[in-house]
Amino acid sequence: MEDESKMKKIVIALSIVAGLLLVGLVFLYLNRSNIIKDLNVEKSDLTNELVSLQNDYASLTTTNETINAELTVEKEKVEQLIERIQNTEATNRTKIRQYEKELGTLRSIMKGYIVQIDSLNTLNIALREEASAARQEAQESKKQYDELRTTTDEYAKQVTAGAVIKARAISVVAINSSNKETDRSSRVQKLKTCLSLIENSIAEKGPKVIYIRVTGPDGILIAGDQQRIFEVGGEEMIYSASREVDYQGEEVEICIYFANPQGFVKGVYTVDVYSSEIKLGSADIMLR
Repeated sequence: MEDESKMKKIVIALSIVAGLLLVGLVFLYLNRSNIIKDLNVEKSDLTNELVSLQNDYASLTTTNETINAELTVEKEKVEQLIERIQNTEATNRTKIRQYEKELGTLRSIMKGYIVQIDSLNTLNIALREEASAARQEAQESKKQYDELRTTTDEYAKQVTAGAVIKARAISVVAINSSNKETDRSSRVQKLKTCLSLIENSIAEKGPKVIYIRVTGPDGILIAGDQQRIFEVGGEEMIYSASREVDYQGEEVEICIYFANPQGFVKGVYTVDVYSSEIKLGSADIMLR
């Protein structure tokens, strides 16, 4: 009986210990669940703060390209941090604390940009006011200046226009292999374009290149075996043939020959004549 009584006491003691262990385990489980829940809330709050910071960065605008480039880099850092947080378990408290520090750093950087942008905006307002006053003053000065230079400009335009070399008596004939004129397309070897550069005492003296552009009956420019480029009035164009002449201010007659490698067909050919300054004129020829 005595042994039985001892056994009962041992069983009771073990039961009490087991109960206490069970209670402890339940407590630890509940406590761990609460901790994980709190950590998830903390992770969610941290993510929300970063999203808010991301929106704040998006609202910052400035015309300063350097600051805009720097803001773009900071925005990317915020996006990367949000992605890293989302890929990190809430139970990793070390990482979460690290991310909180990074968030603080990003906030401080953004505050610095806010100060810079505000300063720039304030400076821009002041500069705009000064610029407005300067523009008004400049407009008054320009008005007076324009009135003074109108006569001079008109005179300069007249002189410039008068210095441009012009042409007259532009004509086109077709010649055969015997260098005689013909209008039979099957016999034509070359087109001969002649013109006279008019006398102009104020024009620039020296070598001048005259260009022709030959357009066939189909309306397509005939450029020969290779495309050659010239410039007139700042525009590049393809020419069919050219010739250089020594212009000394006196009237001079020149002729330019053009042979089509593909031969000539029936129809109307148009020849446009140019100098490096202007179009001098045009002439047509009908081949049968």
